[in-house]
Amino acid sequence: MEVAAKLRRGISRQFSMGSSAIRRDGGGGGLLGFRRQASARFAFGRQASARFAFGRQSSLDPNRRSPVREAAELAVPENLDATMQLLFLACRGDTKGVEDLLKDGVDVNSIDLDGRTALHIAACEGHADVVRLLLSYRANIDARDRWGSTAAADAKYYGHVEVYNLLRSRGAKAPKTRKTPMTVSNPRDVPEYELNPLELEFRRGEELSKGMYQVAKWNGTKVSVKILDKEAYSDPDSINAFKNELTLLEKVRHPNVVQFVGAVTQNIPMMIVSEYLQNGDLGSYLQRKGRIDTYKALKFALDIARGMNYLHECKPDPIIHCNLKPKNIFRDDGGGRLKVAGFGLISIQKMSTDKFKSAHPITPDDSVYVAPEIYKNEIFDRGVDSFSFGLILYEMIEGTPPFHPKSPEDAAKMICLEGLRPQLKNKSKSYFPELKELIEECWNPQPEVRPTFAEIIIRLKKIHANSSKQSRWRDNFKLPWK
Repeated sequence: MEVAAKLRRGISRQFSMGSSAIRRDGGGGGLLGFRRQASARFAFGRQASARFAFGRQSSLDPNRRSPVREAAELAVPENLDATMQLLFLACRGDTKGVEDLLKDGVDVNSIDLDGRTALHIAACEGHADVVRLLLSYRANIDARDRWGSTAAADAKYYGHVEVYNLLRSRGAKAPKTRKTPMTVSNPRDVPEYELNPLELEFRRGEELSKGMYQVAKWNGTKVSVKILDKEAYSDPDSINAFKNELTLLEKVRHPNVVQFVGAVTQNIPMMIVSEYLQNGDLGSYLQRKGRIDTYKALKFALDIARGMNYLHECKPDPIIHCNLKPKNIFRDDGGGRLKVAGFGLISIQKMSTDKFKSAHPITPDDSVYVAPEIYKNEIFDRGVDSFSFGLILYEMIEGTPPFHPKSPEDAAKMICLEGLRPQLKNKSKSYFPELKELIEECWNPQPEVRPTFAEIIIRLKKIHANSSKQSRWRDNFKLPWK
């Protein structure tokens, strides 16, 4: 009996999105593995719901089905887990059955794939006794389903006055509906990446700062949340940029690219949620450390190149960053791996097979790393990211941004308008000629001269291997008095 109870409790939590799924996956692909598990559970839920249906649906569900009265005549299907049994019995108005499950340890606030609790179901059906029982077990009276509906809203919609008054007497409030520019009319069109905003926990008393990234907890896991500024909801360009960013983030999966977790598009504020990397960005790291040794710079450069090569090789069209800079590269919490972020923010138009132009004039945001073509709003290709990469590699080896201490604006003008390039000052023996040659090719004013990231990876691997051999030679033949 105890084993069966534990099994039921485990099954009842199968739809809860906790961090344990991430831990079980292990390694750098934890969030990816978790998303796959979530998708599998989603698919399973769809199959299960096809076998039977509850009665009345959410009051805010555009596709409300007719009440399924024959459900009341059926026995509980054997293949239902504990959560679905609870909802099924609540739909039937089986107070005794619901109470037995709750006594057996089933969570009163268990939800189905639509975020609906037993309280939602009982309120829809007008089963006042079941509602009282659920409330006595501390059911969440303000729980919202995927459409934002509460039990009180459902009871009111279906005219169950006794249940509605009961819920109102306990403090329930019918929520006001707020549509977003991405609100769908058919619930089946809700994106699979959609997150319940109530699962995002921001620090108490912390006001949501729109248009910037904030740290939050999502089911116990720290995440980075980008919140759309409220002024953007009436700006078609901002909404299109938001949609474009989501489209790109949804399809990318690579160890050297920041992992997309999900988004909130059916509720206000709209948000994009990605993995949180507490070690911060490369720009802050270089500001603290200054020049880093060549071996580590090569390792970092390979990480960036691998992430960028993946983006450039995406099908059917490459993802061109257009704003690659140290502040858009983050350090992983584990082995110090770098991950590229900040792509998809610039809307571009395809001019030909490999030529692009920004949909709107791009104003460099005080970035010294932009290519001349971006700075001048000209037609460009993937080489703009190679250009930025060369300047980032320069900064890692030299320890300062290009033309420091000049302002980023002045440095960008010197690079993009005057055609100047910073001097490679480091005279260390570990500064390989091949590395210097690679940097100079990356920032060449002629885009066709710049190497692709596939070529950059090959050349960096060769330089990295040579640096490893030299390092071992120095360690083995180091003189005792040195």
